[in-house]
Amino acid sequence: MTSPSPAPSIAPHTVGEAMLPRPYRVSSRRMETGDTVTLEMVPDDGKGLAFLPGQFTMVYVFGIGEVPLSISGTPRDPGTLVHTVRSVGAVTRAIVALEAGDPIGVRGPYGTGWPVMEAAGRDVLLVAGGIGLAPLRPVLYEVMANRDRYEAVSLVYGSRSPADLLFDDELHTWRSRFDMEIEVTVDRSDAGWFGDVGMVTGLLPRVPFDPANTIAMLCGPEIMMKVVAGELGAEGLGAEAIYVSLERNMKCAIGFCGHCQFGPDFLCRDGPVVPYSRVADRLRVTGL
Repeated sequence: MTSPSPAPSIAPHTVGEAMLPRPYRVSSRRMETGDTVTLEMVPDDGKGLAFLPGQFTMVYVFGIGEVPLSISGTPRDPGTLVHTVRSVGAVTRAIVALEAGDPIGVRGPYGTGWPVMEAAGRDVLLVAGGIGLAPLRPVLYEVMANRDRYEAVSLVYGSRSPADLLFDDELHTWRSRFDMEIEVTVDRSDAGWFGDVGMVTGLLPRVPFDPANTIAMLCGPEIMMKVVAGELGAEGLGAEAIYVSLERNMKCAIGFCGHCQFGPDFLCRDGPVVPYSRVADRLRVTGL
C-alpha cells in the first residue's frame, strides 16, 4: 500500500499571503433555481482576476467562513468574477443571501483547468450533472469564442427536475445554434416538461463525436462521472482523453492542510480537473 504523500512545505510568509482574501463586492445577483444563485463580483482595487476554465477561488464571507467555488464566468472578462452557488451549508447559505453592494473576500484562482487549448482540432464533448454545469460554462464560452478551432461540439446536461436547470436563457441560446449539439434530460418531469427524462448516458448516442479524436470533460456527481466515463470507454474513447473535476474537502487551496488529499494527490493543487486515467482506480474505492 502506498504511503500518503506529506503536505508540501511552504514558507510561513508565503502561506500568509496565499491565505489573505482580496476585498470584492457583489455587483449583481441572479436567481437560477430555488436554492442557487449566480453572483457577479468586482474587486475593490479594480484589478481583475485572470483564470483558466475549471479553476476555482476560495470565497470568504466575513465572520462566517469560506468555501471553494468553481468560476462560472468567462475568462474574457477578468474584471468580473462570476460564481454560481447552491445553498448547501452555513457559508453557501450566507453567499446565496448576498445582495448587490455586499462585501466578500476572494482568494485565488487555484487549481488546474480544463484542456480547452489541447482540444483544438478535436471534437469536444461536455457532460454535466446538476451544479456541474457551472464549472463547464467557461469552457463553452471559450469554445464558442473560437468555434472555428474545434470540430463537433456537444453538451449533454442532466438535472434533478426542470426547476433545477441552470442558465435557462443560455441553454435556449445554445440550442438555437447550428454549430453545436445540446441535449438535456431530467430525473423527474413536471406538467410543463416535454423533454427527455432519464440519465445523461441515454443521450450520449445522440451526440456526434469521433472516439479517436475527442476530448471529453465531465463534471457532476462522482457516480455520474464514473458511469459516463465507462460508457465513453466502451465506445472507444481512451481514459486519458476524458477529464473529470473532483472537489473533495478543500480547505486551504494551496496543498498545505492536507484535507483534500486523494491518494497521492492534493485536489486543490493537483486538481480539481484531472485526466480520468489518473484517478479511475481510486474512484472505484468507496470512502476515499
